[in-house]
Amino acid sequence: MKKSIGVSPNIETLFGTRDENVRLLEDGLNVTINLRSNAIELEGAARDVDRAAQVFADYESLQRSGYTFSNGDLNSMMRVLTSDPGATLRGLADAGRQRSLGRRTVQPKSSNQRRYLEAIEKYDMVFGVGPAGTGKTYLAVAMAISALLAKRVNRIILARPAVEAGERLGFLPGTLQDKIDPYLRPLYDALYDMLDPEKVDRYLEKNVIEIAPIAFMRGRTLNDSFVILDEAQNTTSEQMKMFVTRLGFNSKAVITGDITQIDLPNARRSGLLEAIDVLKGVEGLAFCHFDEGDVVRHHLVQRIVRAYDEHKARVAEQQMLLLAEPKSAEAASAGEKPAAAGSPNGRLPSAQAEE
Repeated sequence: MKKSIGVSPNIETLFGTRDENVRLLEDGLNVTINLRSNAIELEGAARDVDRAAQVFADYESLQRSGYTFSNGDLNSMMRVLTSDPGATLRGLADAGRQRSLGRRTVQPKSSNQRRYLEAIEKYDMVFGVGPAGTGKTYLAVAMAISALLAKRVNRIILARPAVEAGERLGFLPGTLQDKIDPYLRPLYDALYDMLDPEKVDRYLEKNVIEIAPIAFMRGRTLNDSFVILDEAQNTTSEQMKMFVTRLGFNSKAVITGDITQIDLPNARRSGLLEAIDVLKGVEGLAFCHFDEGDVVRHHLVQRIVRAYDEHKARVAEQQMLLLAEPKSAEAASAGEKPAAAGSPNGRLPSAQAEE
């Protein structure tokens, strides 16, 4: 099927740098897009052509309504569009407006990130589980700031277990805040990336944004708050139970972690792993799982995560084979009946048989 649509003003923004957005549409929707002097030609299956035409129609409508696409947002929307048949450009743009951070909006860069953001909006407690670089913490902080600016909550509380990644740093100098700051630095980075430094400092000074180790959460009831627990894979079972029972009225909690990077000493079971097993049937909360396809850091990070996953699968397979070998040997030996004494084949000698 072929279809021609008119060329709208500023259409070059939709095409992207070196036509990268068009190539995304062509590969994701299985269509061919050609720009003529006065029209855009679409060719492919009828259903795919209609979806591509809807993208161009939504873009023109958004442009007329004064919507401005931030740097990189349009490319992110295209990636979600091509991976999620139910997504539309207008729907993604409208959802981004509701998650505004002042001048910026929060846009998912994959279909799993989109489901994660929608789950945070819908449920009061959400678990985000996946490898490094998938945006679990960044998106959770963004949603918290959006809720704070929209006055849906009165404060943000960011918690994290103070566990070193495989090394012991000993006693750190300074005040208590100086001692715990190194463990909480990733949360500060996300805040300063989304808000003006002066505003972040003012919020921190007035405790509108509070950053604390999870050890300080016991005994508290958190009302009108957006609470985030980062690096939850390093919580113990007791810490996780304590945290998920802190939730008060008009509050949300987001728990993020990577179950492949557990740094707990003495091989203690992760509280996040236990929570996934215990809470999976509880109504009112959601679990969102990410994979290497959701990694939004350097492209090498995606390949590294995939390589580690494949290595882990190979090691697990080898261990299963090693465990299966002794069992098969025992089964084979049990199937052989013991021979009678004095005879290799279990029969009596002929002289004894005659008697």
